[in-house]
Amino acid sequence: MSVARAVRRTLVVVLALNALVTIIKLVVGVRTGTLTVVGAALESGLDLLNNVIALTIVGIAHRAPDEDHPYGHEKFETLGTLAVVGFLSISCFELLREGVTSLVTGSAAHHTDIGDIAVVVATLAVNWFVVWYESRRARELRSALLLADAAHTRGDMLVTLLAVASLWLSRQGVARIDGALAIVVSLIIAWTGYQILRASVPVLVDERAVDAAQIRQLAQAVPGVLQVRDIRSRVAGSRSFAEVTIAVSGRSSVAEAHALADAVEEAVAQRLGGGRVTVHVEPA
Repeated sequence: MSVARAVRRTLVVVLALNALVTIIKLVVGVRTGTLTVVGAALESGLDLLNNVIALTIVGIAHRAPDEDHPYGHEKFETLGTLAVVGFLSISCFELLREGVTSLVTGSAAHHTDIGDIAVVVATLAVNWFVVWYESRRARELRSALLLADAAHTRGDMLVTLLAVASLWLSRQGVARIDGALAIVVSLIIAWTGYQILRASVPVLVDERAVDAAQIRQLAQAVPGVLQVRDIRSRVAGSRSFAEVTIAVSGRSSVAEAHALADAVEEAVAQRLGGGRVTVHVEPA
């Protein structure tokens, strides 16, 4: 099974579970009139939308290289993680705004029963399964998109905990503390978004994949390589790329120079974990 198909299957499972969680939270939120639960439903709805976007992007990201994209399309997957960050930012802002408003003005306690709390706790268990399953598949498939989506769902778990706390406090007749809890959760979601952004931006701006000194050492260890003149490396999705320029004896034949280039490519590719390496040969 191709990586694209495996990622797509994972996203379909996650999408179905997120749809179930969104519906349950929305029904409980509307029935009880609890704003925090409605906000949790909105957060799960964003998870659902992220899954739809991810399903669209992953089909593009795993296309084979073509004339217009000789290095492949895997950066589209990293670009998709920025969309996840965007939705995280919206959720964070809305939750922070509602939390501050609730903390300042207060809100009336809503009628809830044990059944409402139990149902929302059940959605928390579903969220936990989604995070575990999607994180495991992200590591197996080396998918930045699945990892970012799992991080978003992890933030959704915190919002769900807030919803459970809100329902319980409403049942006890206490509501003002919900605002403080909402502010704390919004800051945690903001931190999650920052972590995703910090991992995605270096890929999009072609930050080096491997320290140049390590590649230089590997290339110079190949007998016949007299000098390493230029080194470049970068990451695109799950693949790494490197370009190395070596100098060899001007008396070397074309076949000998080609064999040296192959040896350097093999040594550097092993360091990249099977990445694509291009070696340019120049006379010393």
